[in-house]
Amino acid sequence: MVTVGNPDVPAYDLVVVRTRIPRWVRVEEGDRPRLLTLPPGGVEEIELRGPANRWGRHPFGPALARAAACDGLMASRPGIAAARDVKVYPVTEPFDADEAMPRAAGLVGGHRSRRPGEGGELAGVRIFGPGDRLRRIDWRVSLRTERLHVAATLSDRDAEVVLLLDVLAEAGRSGGVGGSASVLDTTVRAAAAIAEHYLHRGDRVSMLEYGTSARRLRPATGRRQYLTVLEWLLDVEAQPSPYEPYDQVFGPHLLSSNALVVVLTPLVDGRSAEMVARLARSGRFVLAVDTLPPAAAPPRRTGWSDVAHRLWLLERDNTVGQLREHGVPVVRWAGAGSLDLVLRDVARLASAPKGVLR
Repeated sequence: MVTVGNPDVPAYDLVVVRTRIPRWVRVEEGDRPRLLTLPPGGVEEIELRGPANRWGRHPFGPALARAAACDGLMASRPGIAAARDVKVYPVTEPFDADEAMPRAAGLVGGHRSRRPGEGGELAGVRIFGPGDRLRRIDWRVSLRTERLHVAATLSDRDAEVVLLLDVLAEAGRSGGVGGSASVLDTTVRAAAAIAEHYLHRGDRVSMLEYGTSARRLRPATGRRQYLTVLEWLLDVEAQPSPYEPYDQVFGPHLLSSNALVVVLTPLVDGRSAEMVARLARSGRFVLAVDTLPPAAAPPRRTGWSDVAHRLWLLERDNTVGQLREHGVPVVRWAGAGSLDLVLRDVARLASAPKGVLR
């Protein structure tokens, strides 16, 4: 919205207003100049209506206004208003993961744990002891055995989910809402969907960027954290780096050993695969989500482009296979239910007994 006012004594016979429109915003009237008249002390607002086709911060402006009065005998200098950013949040793709978390470590939450406590999952029936609540008494077993028995339950735990965004490279062409998706489009939309899902279940969610700036968002829960995540995602951009940013991103005590690390990466840069492998070797639960668009391809300028592209895809498939040999599940982002199978496998491995050398 652009507000134009007339603080002078004479009326403005003609006011020409023009505003710079962002690339990803489609204003109904386009970027044509707006013409209006203003009486002395008058104020008029110009509404700019239209859809935004891509997430991010879109700068509207600068806006320029020039007025003429007294039948054109007087003309003002151009008045310029600074640009202002309009926030456009990413479209949240449907996502729902029904499988258990590999290791829930909080005090309260929606995940079943193996630790006894106050929860809704029945663990068995045992003899009544000091500190047991009367509402836990199982009267059928108590009457049959003539001794008080209580129903034992497992505590409900929350989990920490770390969303790690690989921003070293961008690939594909962004077509906005309803069009083709680039790597950053898929990354941001998938991160928003996963964060919304786990925050709705009461889990802690944190964000990390694998890039030059190494931005991070501390873990928290609730709707306030979800809104903070959306604000944080607005500033995601490709950050090519000439050096290895691993030590800068993963400082000491930044990642909990119980956290599930979901790495959103296109696996275009070789350093990304090395980073995922190092996280897996450190003993953390790592899940790699492939964000490379299926139609991403280099421009065909020479006869070697198709052959080179196919060779690069074969090399990338080998990289994915090597990550799976390291025990890192790699799955392509496909919306709802796309991570269920791999989360089930990770949870099964986390609950399996560990062998001990004697």
